[in-house]
Amino acid sequence: MTEADPGPVERSFRARTLAPGAGLGPVLVLDEPLSFWGGVDSASGRVIDGRHPQFGEALTGRIVLLPGGRGSSSSSSVLAEMVRARTAPAALILLRADPILALGAVVASELYGRAVPVVELAEEPYRTVDTGDVAAVDAVSGDAGVVRVWPGLTPPGRAGPGASR
Repeated sequence: MTEADPGPVERSFRARTLAPGAGLGPVLVLDEPLSFWGGVDSASGRVIDGRHPQFGEALTGRIVLLPGGRGSSSSSSVLAEMVRARTAPAALILLRADPILALGAVVASELYGRAVPVVELAEEPYRTVDTGDVAAVDAVSGDAGVVRVWPGLTPPGRAGPGASR
């Protein structure tokens, strides 16, 4: 980086809050919707659906972008169990709102006092976020949620390694 090239620039987007909270972490973009029930192991936080493109990936501590949930209403209980077991994502960013995943995050926050923010992001900004970026989600009520993204690095002022693919 030089004065002429300041390097990666933070991008900020408005998002619709589905479950409040704040999260920071490396990004994992899922190529397809995912059913947490039968598709995620709550003990390890890994995708266990053998047909999913991100099979084997860990969701734990990551900002997970997914087009939406898929299938069972039991996905909410799996997400809540992940929060209890401390294997949950740092936040969920959805292309299409999913009330089942939002419910799991809200219930987990009430039961365990740990929030996993869930937001819906418009398609245009959603498509600009990549695995390997670092993101922060500040989800407050209504449309006031904010998603900040730093391309492939640790955000300014934060210690720790950047994301890897």
